[in-house]
Amino acid sequence: MSNDRFQQGRETRQSVLGKAHVERADKNSTEFDQPFQELITEGAWGTVWSRDNWTKRERSMVTIALLAGLGHLDEVAMHVRAAANTGATRDDIREAMLHVAIYAGVPAANSAIKVAKTVFAEMDRQESEKRGKS
Repeated sequence: MSNDRFQQGRETRQSVLGKAHVERADKNSTEFDQPFQELITEGAWGTVWSRDNWTKRERSMVTIALLAGLGHLDEVAMHVRAAANTGATRDDIREAMLHVAIYAGVPAANSAIKVAKTVFAEMDRQESEKRGKS
């Protein structure tokens, strides 16, 4: 696919999720899921995430809260990891989880907080390993 919205989506997706993530998604794509990859790249990333009304940080927090409230924990993990690329801090994510607890329910927030803590621990471990190799 080569339209402008798709190309913008690809750039935005790479800036948020990381180039390695997008390349992995491309590599793992099959004939079956290729239309889905094109849809999310053009629709989610090229249309919604590329708008300039909100910052990527704001979109990141809203996305994490929505995913947590809906119980999409694999996606929560991915977007918590990606928050490092959007400017959303761990404090921002904690605040989003407090909103989830009130507006979507304590069990949803509790599950998402567990996921976020696991992701933060992995990120801290990776950062520590990088520093040790430097």
